[in-house]
Amino acid sequence: MHADIVVLPGDGIGPEVTAATVEVLQAVAHRFGHHFTLHEHLIGGAAIDATGQPLPDATLAAARDADAVLLGAVGGPKWSAPEAPVRPEQGLLAIRKALGLYANLRPVRPHAAAAGASPIKSHLLAGVDLLVVRELTGGIYFGDKTRSETQATDLCRYSVEEVERVVRRACLLARGRRGHVTSVDKANVLETSRLWREVATRVVRDEFPDITLEHQLVDSMAMHLLAKPRAYDVIVTENMFGDILTDEASMLAGSLGLLPSASLGEGCVGMYEPIHGSAPDIAGRGIANPVGTILSAALLLRYSLGLSQEAACIEQAVDAVLDAGVFTADLAPHDAARSTREATDAIVQQLALASEQAA
Repeated sequence: MHADIVVLPGDGIGPEVTAATVEVLQAVAHRFGHHFTLHEHLIGGAAIDATGQPLPDATLAAARDADAVLLGAVGGPKWSAPEAPVRPEQGLLAIRKALGLYANLRPVRPHAAAAGASPIKSHLLAGVDLLVVRELTGGIYFGDKTRSETQATDLCRYSVEEVERVVRRACLLARGRRGHVTSVDKANVLETSRLWREVATRVVRDEFPDITLEHQLVDSMAMHLLAKPRAYDVIVTENMFGDILTDEASMLAGSLGLLPSASLGEGCVGMYEPIHGSAPDIAGRGIANPVGTILSAALLLRYSLGLSQEAACIEQAVDAVLDAGVFTADLAPHDAARSTREATDAIVQQLALASEQAA
């Protein structure tokens, strides 16, 4: 098949990990006889430097025309002054909203070989396989904001429709997994959470009687996520809670650098990115972990292009490389750590080896 993929390297380590992922996508295309046309565009701080805007019109137009979007990371201290009127993160929020990407999928499946890098006891990690579905285009990040010399406000707003659609997406995903959905809110305090709980309960009761639903308050969920992570299948929650909980869940895997994400709307176009940030402290040193971005490309193949076999091949190659102990600096001591280049080469070589064995 032919597919047009927009690549947004962004800032910090973004260009390094997206370059690694492009190599993997090209290796997959070669193995399976596909043709992926990849177009690079600006976003975030790099776009501010070049155009004055965090999301240039040309970038958004290309993303709308593409079959899928691969993103590195945005942000950094260069653009983070409190008084800055334009910030890299504005570009990220704007492209999510413009493309209607309301559901952010963040799978967490710890690799046994990397369990030693997690601060969580290894016996708690065995068998963990959960998926967080984070609502992505509503809530406090998109609400009206005010600022004066003496106070500031951020409005958290949700509509019934916004809650319905993300809960439906979570339930559909749970049907292909273990049939259990945990809805996370703060309904004992927040009116938006009371709405969230009422709508989630109704949607599951009326439309998904085969799904088991439980509710958790976000503060208790933060504890349970580390104390008994095996108990969870699909977790659905609002924007800010999902942002926080998935960074916490990265500790189950051992590193932010290992976890991918997919941002989806109603159509096939999606945006795929690692959950980590731009990590400006290690940018340009060739030590960033490319795995989260590479696994995001596997999600791209599965959800936007319908190439499940190809996606599974990437995931199996990553598993094999981690099983072989090829760890970057976030997972290994300095004297044993591999570079971004070495980790990428190992994954590409594993794909080639699997191809030879299949032949």
